[in-house]
Amino acid sequence: LFYFYMTTIKDNLKQIISVLPSTPGVYQYFNSEGKIIYVGKAKNLKRRVSSYFNKVHDSAKTNILVSNIADIKYICVNTEADALLLENNLIKKYQPRYNILLKDGKTYPYIALKRDKAPFLKIMHSDDDKSYRYFGPYPNSSACYEVIDLLNKIYPLRKCKNLPNSTCLYYHLGQCLAPCVNDISTDIYEEMYDAIERFLDGKDNTKRKEIYKNMISESEKLNFEKAAEYKKILDAIDHVTAKQNIHSTDNIDRDVFAISSRDGYLCLCVLTYRKGKLLGKDAFIVEELDDLNEQTIELIAQYYQTHKLPKEVIVSSKEWIDMLASVLEVKVLTYSSGPKLEIINMAIKNAKSTIDEHFQTARLEDDKLALLDELGKLLNINTPYRIELFDNSHIQGSNAIGGMVCFINGEKAKKMYRKFNIQHYEKRDDYASMTEIVKRRYSRLKEESKEFPDLIIVDGGLGQINAAKKALDEINVNINLAGLYKNDKHLTEGLMDVNGNKYVIDSKSPLFFFLMRMQDEVHRYAITFHRELRSKSMISSIFDDIEGLGKKRKELLLSRYPTIKDIDNASIEELSQILPLNVAKTIKDKIEQNK
Repeated sequence: LFYFYMTTIKDNLKQIISVLPSTPGVYQYFNSEGKIIYVGKAKNLKRRVSSYFNKVHDSAKTNILVSNIADIKYICVNTEADALLLENNLIKKYQPRYNILLKDGKTYPYIALKRDKAPFLKIMHSDDDKSYRYFGPYPNSSACYEVIDLLNKIYPLRKCKNLPNSTCLYYHLGQCLAPCVNDISTDIYEEMYDAIERFLDGKDNTKRKEIYKNMISESEKLNFEKAAEYKKILDAIDHVTAKQNIHSTDNIDRDVFAISSRDGYLCLCVLTYRKGKLLGKDAFIVEELDDLNEQTIELIAQYYQTHKLPKEVIVSSKEWIDMLASVLEVKVLTYSSGPKLEIINMAIKNAKSTIDEHFQTARLEDDKLALLDELGKLLNINTPYRIELFDNSHIQGSNAIGGMVCFINGEKAKKMYRKFNIQHYEKRDDYASMTEIVKRRYSRLKEESKEFPDLIIVDGGLGQINAAKKALDEINVNINLAGLYKNDKHLTEGLMDVNGNKYVIDSKSPLFFFLMRMQDEVHRYAITFHRELRSKSMISSIFDDIEGLGKKRKELLLSRYPTIKDIDNASIEELSQILPLNVAKTIKDKIEQNK
C-alpha cells in the first residue's frame, strides 16, 4: 500500500528531489495545507532528502511523515555547522509537528568571556547578559568545554564564580593568579583578555600551531594515546574558530538580497536575519524586464510593502544602494570582503539554485506525449518520441569534453547517456568538437545497426547545427536536427532547423519549460563530466592578466560559473555581485575578444 502511494501521489516530489543540489543545507517538508511539518539539516541535501523516499522506514512515525509531505523547500548554506544552526532556528520558529528534538527551548551554547577586574570564561546558552563577550553559538557543546579547559590551562584566569578568602588548588597548579588575595595589574588581565579574544575570533593560530607540533611529536614517538588527546583538542579549536554565516555577533535585524536570471526570468532571493540569526529564505521568480537593476530595486521596494523593515538591508550589487536607501529610508549596504560578503554569496547561491529548480520543476503536470506531438508539428516532422541532445564543455581548450543525453517519451533515459573526450587538435573549436562527438555517436550506432533517435537537438544556433549536419553527412546518416538558439539579449528564444528557419516559442508555454529541462540536463551532464576532469591547477590563463582578478576571485568566479560558456551567458549585473564592476566588464570584453 505504501509503495502504491509513493508511485502515484509522489511523482511531483520525485521531480523536486531530482534537482536538489548536493550541498549542505536545511530542508523543509510541507503538508497539503502549506504548513511546515518537518525541518531537517543535511550535509548533502540531495542524498539526505532522497533517503526518505527510497524505502519503507522501520519507524511508523517516519512513514506517516513521508505520506503527509506535499511540497519540499530548502535553503543552501556553506557548511554542515551552518545547517545545524539554521535547523535549530527554524524548528524553534515553526515548531513542526514531526520534529521532537530542539523543541524544548534549548539553544546551542556560547563561550562567554567576562571583562571584569578578574576576567573568566564560562558556557552560556543565551547572549542576554551584556557584561560578556560571546563567541558562537556552537553546535558541538563538548568542543566548547574542550576549548575552555584548554584556555584555562594556558591562561591563569579566575576560575571561581565567587572569590574565596584564600587561594585554591588552581593557584598552586599555576592556572590562576589568585585575585582573591593578590592585587593583579589591570594590564595583565587586559593582555590575557585580548589574547583570548583573538584566539576565539580565529585571528591568532599560534596556540593551534603549538598543539599541532606536539601532536606530531607524540605520534613520531609512537605515543598515540597522547597524540590522540592533542588531536581532540585541535578538532575542538577548529570547531569554535570556524567561520559561521548563520549567526552574527552584532544581533542586528537585517535582510540580505541577491538575484539570478536566466532565459527571460529573474529570481530575487532574500535571507532573513533577526537578532543576528538566519531564520529563513524567501524567493520570488518573475519575468525579466529590460533593465535588470531597475527591476530588482522595484521588487525589493515592493517586498517591504508587506514586510517590516529591518535595521539594515544588505544587497549584492552597489548599483542598487542609493535608490533603495532613498526609498526605504533605512541603511542599505554591500560588502566586497569579510563575513558579510560570505552572507551575500550564500544569497546568490540560493537565488541561482532556486531559479534552476524553477526551470526543472515548472509545468511538471503537463502531458509529455502531447508536448512531443506539439514539438513535431512545430518542426514539421513526425512526433519525436526519442530525442538526443548534445553539449560540449571546456575552459579555453583544457579538459575538452562532450556530453549526450537521451529522452524517450519525454523522460530521461540515463542508461543511454554518453560521455566523449574530445580528440581533435584544436579543442577550443566548439564547432569541430560538435562535429566530432555527433560523428562518433552515430557512426557507432550505424556500425552496430542500432536505432537512431527521432530528433537531435544541439545547444546553439546555426553554427552548431551546421557542425552536427556536417558529421551526419560524412557518415551518410539522415536524422532530424534542430538547435536551441538565443536572441540578441542572450536569452533562449526557440528552435532553429538546418535551413536557418526560426521557430519562436513563448517563454510562458509548457513546451518552453519542457525544452529547458532537456537543455539543463545535457548542460548538467556535460558540466559534471568536465568537473571530473578539471583540477584547480588547470584553470585557464585567459583571465591571468586582468587587473583585480586574483586567485581567490578567480576560484569564486569558477565556483559560480564553471565554464567560459556560463560566464558568457551571465550578465554584467550578475557578475558584479561577486566581482568589482570594472572587473566584470573586463571579463566580458575578454571573452568577446577570444571568441
